[in-house]
Amino acid sequence: MNNKTQLRWGILGAARINERLMPAIVEASNAELVAIASRRPGAAAQTRAQYAPQQPQVRSYDDLQMLLDDPEVDAIYLPMANHEHAEWVQRAIEHRKHVLCEKPMALTVADIEAIKAAAQRQKVTVMEGFMYRFHPQHDRVQQLIQSGLIGEVRSVRASFSFMMKPARLYRLAESVENGGGAMWDIGCYAIHSARMFFNEAPISVTAIAKYVDSGADVATSGIIDFGDGKYAHFDFSFERARRCEYEVIGTKGGIKCHNVWSMPGDVPVVSWWTEDGQQVEEQLPAANHFRLEIEHFSACVLNNTVPKLSLVDARANCQIIVAALQSAATGQRINLG
Repeated sequence: MNNKTQLRWGILGAARINERLMPAIVEASNAELVAIASRRPGAAAQTRAQYAPQQPQVRSYDDLQMLLDDPEVDAIYLPMANHEHAEWVQRAIEHRKHVLCEKPMALTVADIEAIKAAAQRQKVTVMEGFMYRFHPQHDRVQQLIQSGLIGEVRSVRASFSFMMKPARLYRLAESVENGGGAMWDIGCYAIHSARMFFNEAPISVTAIAKYVDSGADVATSGIIDFGDGKYAHFDFSFERARRCEYEVIGTKGGIKCHNVWSMPGDVPVVSWWTEDGQQVEEQLPAANHFRLEIEHFSACVLNNTVPKLSLVDARANCQIIVAALQSAATGQRINLG
């Protein structure tokens, strides 16, 4: 692929997230959208017309297998239902397609390990789609931490919540075991962001949750113990006013990211304070982290480089999610091996 300047993309599913990802692929400097498929008759063509009206040449399939068989598709973006991700990532890999899978990549650690083995065997690139990590505001937070401004990081708090709208009620139709609920929808973001400021491996997870009749969680809170008094607190809910922030507290001060999972036009705000009395609020340039994610993944495939988010990271996040769900279900602290 080293002689190519654009990665040819196909989308496997007509999910609502295509409102963001389809334009991102079209706008990316090193990507080309060539196909979209859905099992619902006409849904692929309708999605293309709605979110990429200037791209009539994009092929629309009413059969997922036809997209996997398309020799002009180099990479797959996979936004299907959570419980289908692992199976269809594996199918795409077996067709020698590179895969960007919308979070969560899988519901079990074993599935992620199998995906990693298959990707290595077929020599393809696979990444979990945590688009927020490609927003420059998080690089700014890391710069502040690495400068020593707040000293040693001792705790992180990540919160993600909003009042559930009727259009999202399908997220509560399945139990957590089948990929439903707040954990697999927004909790994986909160846990992922809470983890990124610790170099240590977590040693245990404790969580509590509220469930609806389907067995889906609508609110979950918990603590990840990294040892030596270092903790990551996560909290997310479909029953609270909007919050999408994290705060990092060190031995000399703290940093807050006010809009972690921002929309492309939002103005990012990062504020920080120190024990010696400094207080600063920074407004950063707006950025489209969906497009930046697509450009990063495309560059990795085209240049044969390693993605920022590895399958080791995907496994680690899944391990904590599964442990948190086990803790909430049993009322026990879950130790991580």
